[in-house]
Amino acid sequence: MLGQYSFADILVFVAYGLVLLGSGWLFNRKSSSTQDYFLGGNKMSMWVVAISVLATSQSAATFLGGPDQGYRGDLTYLATNIGAFIAVGFVALFLIPKFYEQRVYTVYELLEQRFGERAKREAGLMYLFGRVFASGARLYMAAIAVAMILFGNIDADSVITATLLLTFIGLVYTVYGGIRTVIYSDVLQAVVYVSAAIAVIIVLYNAIPVSFGELVSALQNPAPGEPSKLTLIDTNVDFSSSGVFNIWSVLTGFVLLNIAAFGLDQDMTQRVLTCKDAKEGSKAILMSVVMVIPVMLLFIIIGLLLFIYYQRPDIMASGQADGPVPTFAGEAVTIFMYYVLTEIPAGVRGLVTIGIIAAALSTLNSGLNSMSSVVIQDIYRPWQQRKGKQYSDEHYVKAGRVGMAVVAAALGLMACLCYYWQQYTETPLLQFALSVMVFSYSGLLGVYFVTLFSKRGSSRSVTTALVVGFFVPLVMQPYTQQLLLPADWVTDIGFTWQLMIGTAISTLICLVGSQSNTAPTNQRKVSEA
Repeated sequence: MLGQYSFADILVFVAYGLVLLGSGWLFNRKSSSTQDYFLGGNKMSMWVVAISVLATSQSAATFLGGPDQGYRGDLTYLATNIGAFIAVGFVALFLIPKFYEQRVYTVYELLEQRFGERAKREAGLMYLFGRVFASGARLYMAAIAVAMILFGNIDADSVITATLLLTFIGLVYTVYGGIRTVIYSDVLQAVVYVSAAIAVIIVLYNAIPVSFGELVSALQNPAPGEPSKLTLIDTNVDFSSSGVFNIWSVLTGFVLLNIAAFGLDQDMTQRVLTCKDAKEGSKAILMSVVMVIPVMLLFIIIGLLLFIYYQRPDIMASGQADGPVPTFAGEAVTIFMYYVLTEIPAGVRGLVTIGIIAAALSTLNSGLNSMSSVVIQDIYRPWQQRKGKQYSDEHYVKAGRVGMAVVAAALGLMACLCYYWQQYTETPLLQFALSVMVFSYSGLLGVYFVTLFSKRGSSRSVTTALVVGFFVPLVMQPYTQQLLLPADWVTDIGFTWQLMIGTAISTLICLVGSQSNTAPTNQRKVSEA
């Protein structure tokens, strides 16, 4: 299994394993209350939370896809952070203060105050549905990469073994200590994969035999008639998938996408709720956006250097990679994976391997705890209370640990399903799974806009808005259009514009409900530690 690794690589693996064991022992302190297990007792440092949010927003898909964006495109992906800053301002102003005021465990409890328990439960279920697909698919992508590196193939047994390995490590590492362990481990994993990216940049830069100025000039003039690869702002008007990074998309769809990610997705927002107050939470989320810019730039720089390495034979003697889409063992891979599998030096290969694992674990750990919190606080606890059963906080902490195990099994199963679905059918499940949070976000954005800025809406209109918000982006997918429409009618619409349309329609639908139809609930009883 480790035949392709050098002694230096093995040492890197051993060191990482020891760090995981030591940090797991250090971070896993016993949590006896749900306040501590799901919210860290509201005692987490703003800086630690900011790094955790940063790590949660990254994934193995970012680790592999960021370099591919730099290789095939330019710097316009960095401009999406303009939308992120606007979105964070909105979240800090309108959402985070309300979450702290209502002392919620999950972001969906805010809906309970306006529309009743049913609205909270259905919003939580919408999040869970989307997160199983999205996180399961990201786990699958990480497992594919790990299987290629560890086993040299992507046979079913190799991918399933890699999936089980990642899932088991993620669960064991975080199940005992709860969100506090997740946040501290996020910081550790972020340091690991950022270090791996820096190491790759150093190796690539030293392998390119030109000065820094000549390198910049080569990127500014990649080929005759081709635009500069250092372009940051794209002002072209393009509503297709190839134009999702233009400035008009950044100022519209990406703003909505980031409002949903930072304010309505329990995966990200749960970290913010662990701070001592709304002010600290707002600072944490702002700092995470500031920090994501240099991290994102690192991975794009890898892609830019790989472009010079493979696509500028006038500079490099190595020539071009094999075709527009490089392959390994007969399977298409990203340019970064191709480089890792075929040419990366010993020692750095081991560091990149643990970098991919670290990025995967960071995303996986976040999903385990956030999904468990929704299962327990929004579904299981209310169900027990409706039956008249009163359990201690310790019972719900134990239930949370069981919930994490169930969620881990669901994500592992989804990752394995992605493999077989992609291998043996032509259904583009992976694209669907990676964008499914956009489908969930459309309905959630519409419902929360109505909740925040109007007195309208009802439990029934909330349900309808969530369902319609999911199906509107779904029917705009090319593979769905091909099933429903003549070939000449199929239209390529960028996911940011799909989100805009879906949010607008779900907002209008939610507004149809009248306040008289809304069944208010009593103030939620919160069990204190």
